Amino acid sequence: MRSFTLILIVASFILTSCAKEEKTIEVIEKKEIDLQMIDAYEEGIKALDEQDSLVAAKKFSEAELLFPQSIWAPRAALMAAYSYYSYEYFSDCIYELERFLKTYPNHPRTDYAYYLLAISYYDQVVDESRDLESILKSKEYFLFLINNYPNTDYAIDSNFKLELINEILASKEMYLARYYFDKEKWIPSINRFKIVVEKYDDSIFIEEALHRLVEIHYKLGLEGEAKKYAYLLGYNYQSSEWYEKTYKVFNKKYQPPKVKLKKDKNKPSLIEKIRSKIF
Repeated sequence: MRSFTLILIVASFILTSCAKEEKTIEVIEKKEIDLQMIDAYEEGIKALDEQDSLVAAKKFSEAELLFPQSIWAPRAALMAAYSYYSYEYFSDCIYELERFLKTYPNHPRTDYAYYLLAISYYDQVVDESRDLESILKSKEYFLFLINNYPNTDYAIDSNFKLELINEILASKEMYLARYYFDKEKWIPSINRFKIVVEKYDDSIFIEEALHRLVEIHYKLGLEGEAKKYAYLLGYNYQSSEWYEKTYKVFNKKYQPPKVKLKKDKNKPSLIEKIRSKIF
């Protein structure tokens, strides 16, 4: 009986010692992994400062994998995405950001992730003759930021970017409309110009679109429709060059009045105003 009790005590001591030893080893290993992660993160920052973005992205991804439970893991994921963005590896950047949003859905920097996602699509836009996928995706994410994070700098910039996006979308419609116009394909041309008038009436192309609609309808003998668009153009943009061209559609002999501008000798020029402020 005494031997059994002794064995129990010794066994208990061994188990306790082993448990403590395992906990100690676990703490040491955790600290080592933590330090490795911090080293990888710092190497990523250094590579980014040296403009070696691909190495930076690799190091940030390594930092995240080393210690995925750490608060630094989502930051490392975002930094990896930014590294790809700075090197214009937009596909890799988008992949990292989409993965970040799935892995860390409630992270405080989610707004930044969506903004970088929008910009990654936006920066791929070349001109109105290319595919619209990138610009439509960027528009989708900019609208998401405005609706979900309205009181942020990202929302302010998103509003500005949306104005530019609408100009590009309008220019796309104008590009196609002019193509059909030159080919004398009047119906598809009308449809494209109408899209500009109805959806992008605050773009810089609205005046030309209205004039072209006047011109085409007049060619087709639809003077009532032509006058309708001429009225819209005249009512809103009477001082524009496109209104003068529209006027000529109905009156071939029309000549715009010549206006002589008188120079005010006492009024300082813009150059003088700027110079006076500088000095």
